[in-house]
Amino acid sequence: MKAFTQLTGLACPLDRANVDTDAIIPKQFLKSIKRTGFGPYLFDEWRYTNYGEPDMDCTTRPLNKDFVLNQVRYQGAQVLLARDNFGCGSSREHAPWAIEDFGFRVIIAPSFADIFFNNCFKNGILPIVASAGIVDQLFKECEAAEGYALNVDLASQTVTMPSGQSFGFEINATSKHNLLNGLDEIGLTLLHTDKIKAFENQHKQTQPWLFA
Repeated sequence: MKAFTQLTGLACPLDRANVDTDAIIPKQFLKSIKRTGFGPYLFDEWRYTNYGEPDMDCTTRPLNKDFVLNQVRYQGAQVLLARDNFGCGSSREHAPWAIEDFGFRVIIAPSFADIFFNNCFKNGILPIVASAGIVDQLFKECEAAEGYALNVDLASQTVTMPSGQSFGFEINATSKHNLLNGLDEIGLTLLHTDKIKAFENQHKQTQPWLFA
């Protein structure tokens, strides 16, 4: 998993509440569990005007020019601004896979669905809960100024706007540690590789019949 320390990235405003995981990555793309390659299908039904299927060449598909991710000014965005209850619906981990694969590393919203929120931390994405007032301000400033970029510092737990104004955010100490060090559950387990190998060797000696 990619570590997250600090990011200065272009912001993109997705001005919709209750965005569910089927909108983030539709069900027909859940056949693969490779964790990569989902970026082109992020918000598929909103980004394109035709129906998407797995392994389609998205470079030739007709775009919905009114959808915010297709606007030239937001190309390369790494910070997604969202509204209440982002990531609701099913628990599919493909949703954060698609968001991360597209290039977003931070999502700022007034609230998130719990399972999606926790899945973000497991996939190198920093979900930030901010007050409705702050989120409203970010949307207004982002839509008013092209090239609107935010600095997100995980160590200090702050987000700084182009004006220099900043606000803090809360994060669980364990989630913060894991993000800063790029550790998911597998990474955490591998930190104990020596102990695991020692246990396996002892297990083979004390109960060799299990390994015959």
